[in-house]
Amino acid sequence: MLRLIAGLETATAGRIEIDGRDVTRFEPVDRRLAMVFQSYALYPHMTVRGNMAFALETAGSPRAEIDRRVREAARVLKLEGLLDRRPAQLSGGQRQRVAIGRAIVREPVAFLFDEPLSNLDAALRIETRQEIARLHQQLGATTIYVTHDQVEAMTLADKIVVLKDGRVMQAGAPMELYLEPANEFVAGFLGSPSMNFLDVEVRDVRDGRATVANAGLAPVEVRTRGAQPTPGSRARLGVRPQNLTVLEDVTLPPGAGLLRGTVELSERLGSETVVDVVLPDRSRIVATLSRDAVFLPGQDVTLTFIPEQAHLFVR
Repeated sequence: MLRLIAGLETATAGRIEIDGRDVTRFEPVDRRLAMVFQSYALYPHMTVRGNMAFALETAGSPRAEIDRRVREAARVLKLEGLLDRRPAQLSGGQRQRVAIGRAIVREPVAFLFDEPLSNLDAALRIETRQEIARLHQQLGATTIYVTHDQVEAMTLADKIVVLKDGRVMQAGAPMELYLEPANEFVAGFLGSPSMNFLDVEVRDVRDGRATVANAGLAPVEVRTRGAQPTPGSRARLGVRPQNLTVLEDVTLPPGAGLLRGTVELSERLGSETVVDVVLPDRSRIVATLSRDAVFLPGQDVTLTFIPEQAHLFVR
């Protein structure tokens, strides 16, 4: 998608509008965009200053203007002390900031980010993600950010467009997609750990609600949420790990869903405990519980959830 927007590939249908202009047939240089690549794409023989100034020098910008823009970008990205170093002398995070700085100096109408954090280690990903968020607040420029990381999507985006096989699955605000996913693909993409999906039988349908059950799930009535199930059909019930609780720890609400299974693995992460449970049909679900929860492999457990928080998907 980014390559089409940037003009690096030719669109075979439809049109591309940027800032109110139809740029479908424009050359990349005429689209007033700046792209930050996954691989940094820095010139190894140039300094940080040289990398950031290169596009402006090529365009024939005045030297004073180039220096001003480079200094300002370096200040925003905290690169002032690194301007005379070469890429080989920088860390991965510093190289990524240089790549972002090279985009900033062009003062584009929009930024294109192509999975810019995928080459960084876990700690650096978090730090750089926060820097990108702060940078967006400072610059206020439109940014199209491609990622397969749902945490990046949820934390950085004002609007998320979920694509599958070149088709838009759903578009909207992050919490809108999280709370009301349009289909199973969107539901599974957003959230960590991912949403649990259970194969269920539809027992009854009436007034926008369906009664579903399986070998490990007692019959429970859930909202259809726009799905069109029929009695006797098969469907998929989605329940987020964070919406599951242990029955013995809570008072069972009227109509609550009950899941019975056997603990396979329990991981205590400090702030929470993540439990993998095997159901009677050998399918698995994950529950995110309180940090005080202690379970042993082989222990039988009954989990409960509020039906209003479940999602029904018809295949």
